[in-house]
Amino acid sequence: MTRIDFYLLNSDQPATRLQYACRLAHKAWQKGHHVYLHCPDEPAAEQLDELLWSFREEAFVPHALQAAHTDEPVVCGFGNDPGAAQDLLINLSDSAPEFFSRFARLAEIVVEQDAVRVPARERFRFYRERGYPLQSHQIRTAG
Repeated sequence: MTRIDFYLLNSDQPATRLQYACRLAHKAWQKGHHVYLHCPDEPAAEQLDELLWSFREEAFVPHALQAAHTDEPVVCGFGNDPGAAQDLLINLSDSAPEFFSRFARLAEIVVEQDAVRVPARERFRFYRERGYPLQSHQIRTAG
């Protein structure tokens, strides 16, 4: 059964959410995991793909857009087909992806902004009602 972690950031900035997604993907990749970053649409996936090149000067994350290469250890994508089931799904969309249960772990990253927080609460209830193991983590961010 998929383990679901909610990372509750003490920031109201959407950019902080994306930075944390990159950080989480980097950490998971370093531990040998495959990561799928699920975005709401193609422009968001492209933005995240660009951010992964520069989010931390000393960090490199081998990644690609889903349309280009699904064999990379970190993939940015959107839509309803993440390719082969992987280890970690980082959800950056406003709804629970239909395919989330194909992953061992699901990370939901939440910032203190109603446009993000309200749908995240709905997803939390959705997962809880279906009996998925849930963990919440309070994350202090800089700035």
